[in-house]
Amino acid sequence: MRPDLILLCFAYVLSQFFRAFLAVLTQVLNTDLGATPEDLAFASGLWFLVFAAMQIPVGAALDRIGPRLTSSVLLLIGGGGGALLFAFATSPAHINMAMALIGIGCSPVLMASYYIFARSYPAAQFATLAALMLGVGSVGNLVASYPMAWAAETIGWRMSLVALAAFSAVTAIGLGFIVKDPPKVEHDEKGSVLDLLKMPALWLLFPLMLVNYMPSGGIRGLWIGPYLSDVFALSTSQIGTASLVMGMAMIAGTLLYGPADRIFGTRKWVIIVGNFAVALSCFALAWWIEAGPVPAIIMMSAIGVFGASFPVIIAHARSFIPPHLTGRGVTLMNLFGIGGVGVMQAVSGKLHGSLAETSPILAYQTLFALFGLLTLMGVMVYLFSTDRTD
Repeated sequence: MRPDLILLCFAYVLSQFFRAFLAVLTQVLNTDLGATPEDLAFASGLWFLVFAAMQIPVGAALDRIGPRLTSSVLLLIGGGGGALLFAFATSPAHINMAMALIGIGCSPVLMASYYIFARSYPAAQFATLAALMLGVGSVGNLVASYPMAWAAETIGWRMSLVALAAFSAVTAIGLGFIVKDPPKVEHDEKGSVLDLLKMPALWLLFPLMLVNYMPSGGIRGLWIGPYLSDVFALSTSQIGTASLVMGMAMIAGTLLYGPADRIFGTRKWVIIVGNFAVALSCFALAWWIEAGPVPAIIMMSAIGVFGASFPVIIAHARSFIPPHLTGRGVTLMNLFGIGGVGVMQAVSGKLHGSLAETSPILAYQTLFALFGLLTLMGVMVYLFSTDRTD
């Protein structure tokens, strides 16, 4: 791994952290700012939606000016500035603004590394490298669990966010100095996202990409906290431990998926089997909603393991994308993947709020069953896609 890729990986650790840390601050933010689970669901959804919306300009920037400036400038302004704003929040509205700004800052980080992989390494290695970056970067998921809960209880959540703002700013400055832009593609063709949208092969991948990350991203990013607190009365530190376990499962799943397409000689069926298992795990969690905290954590961890096919789906899509549209192509897929979680977080907050007053148990059952149903629908469309490996 090159030094610039190592630093991009650390930046992605921050990105993974910021999408998941709200889950362990559910109780303290409610006490200090009056933020409800529905408020935090909206704030989490804003992060994902802004992140997704940024993929179009980020894709164009990667192709035109390269990953160095794209990643460093946005992470400095959005990541550092957004974390600092969060540290001084006095209302849920301030959390919303901070999460939106952090979403801007995190938006180019993973795609900058994927762009470098696609342009500088053999095509057959893309899925493995992409999964490795995702898996190692997902350490941020772990830091956002028990360590964040410990920090919030030890130095307070505000000082923790100040420290994160400093980490983000220093990392961004480092990216500006050491990231190496790949040589530009010499071509006479003009192209845009519209050219990608005209490709029928990609349309059979979009639905699964839209729903693939919803269950694991939604549960680990937010709902694991309220669910374990409301149904089993777990404390902040216990929720942090549970989040740590699910985060480790997500990392393990990513690393298992990485070489799977080369081992089995297929991307399509690796993705189908894995996502079908996600749907079954979601239905099981909804059915055995009160089975106990240990079975619940096991089922959520299964969702984390099997739901880690994100980089393999991007690798499948990349095999159809022309070289001069690499940046736009990988970011377009990321738009669907992250945007789906953003929409679902916003919708899930309203769905949960409408049912929780009548029956908290039914609210979580409905939420988890919906995750399973949407994943199954995405798999059904994906069945008609063309398998392609490099």
